[in-house]
Amino acid sequence: MKSYKIAAIPGDGIGSEVISAGVEVLAALEKRMGSLRFEVTQFDWGSDYYKRHGEMMPADGLAQLKPFDAIYFGAVGAPDVPDHITLWGLRLPICQGFDQYANVRPTKILPGIRTPLKDVGAGDLDWVIVRENSEGEYSGNGGRTHRGMPEEVATEVSIFTRVGVERIMRYAFRLAQMRPRKRLTVVTKSNAQRFGMVLWDEIAAEVARDFPDVAWDKMLVDAMTVRMVLDPKSLDTIVATNLHADILSDLAGALAGSLGVAPTANIDPEGRFPSMFEPIHGSAFDITGKGIANPVATFWTAVQMLEHLGEVESSQRLMAAIEKACEAGIMTPDVGGTATTREVTEAVIQAIHGSNS
Repeated sequence: MKSYKIAAIPGDGIGSEVISAGVEVLAALEKRMGSLRFEVTQFDWGSDYYKRHGEMMPADGLAQLKPFDAIYFGAVGAPDVPDHITLWGLRLPICQGFDQYANVRPTKILPGIRTPLKDVGAGDLDWVIVRENSEGEYSGNGGRTHRGMPEEVATEVSIFTRVGVERIMRYAFRLAQMRPRKRLTVVTKSNAQRFGMVLWDEIAAEVARDFPDVAWDKMLVDAMTVRMVLDPKSLDTIVATNLHADILSDLAGALAGSLGVAPTANIDPEGRFPSMFEPIHGSAFDITGKGIANPVATFWTAVQMLEHLGEVESSQRLMAAIEKACEAGIMTPDVGGTATTREVTEAVIQAIHGSNS
């Protein structure tokens, strides 16, 4: 029997609701497969922790997380705590501290879910967005001087290193190489950002030479938004900077029907540290406690976690269960359904036990 230690950090808002559902689904998989065991440890870090202790997680938080095989993360952000405190106090220190430099966001239209795109259905949109997750526009480099004065200045410096860009390009090309279409689109903005983004373009071209079987093209980020909406079938694997991919993946989630079905994996490809898996929908305080939070993104995130751990059969079974529940119309209001979080969770658990895929 294989045993995995999972650190669960529900975080803020609906995070506790969806992570609780996700842990239930992992327990159902454990029972159904018979050869798996998940030892889940909960951490109460987040905005409530910040209000009590003045920090989003303890100073030794990373040391506490390091022994785990994976981190299952809910959401971060609260109306009464500034966003830069919540983000830089919890999620980003984990991503950067564990060098989870590849943020991987798959997007496809699940059965039964309607897309706002015209003449596009399940099977027509199947993308993976690879986001550089360690530097770029979110490097945290910069500062503010003359605070409160008329001449106050704030700088936010994007950092692009050769090692950082090359490793994410190689990750994206390898991922594209493994997918059936073997196609990669490199997103850029080098027409306006003539230093960092030109380096980005140059390294993309250099790395491409090592992957002759991958067809690749380059797209300015503003034009990319148009292509995603008007020609979604032309895209497959996409790589973009920290900021650009952050924005484009939210658009991708909306085009697939809802952010409530959009998952994320924050990967350390070298396996030196635990990787972190989270839905991208955020804390959604407007629906917290109503029992209607969509758990599908969290379940799909668990699929990514299982794939990362090498549990391919379990990941396939869970994905099939998610699709079966959606196809049956058991969905929350954000994707046009009437089901509760509890009902979707129960439907997926039932499909796990009943599916032969």
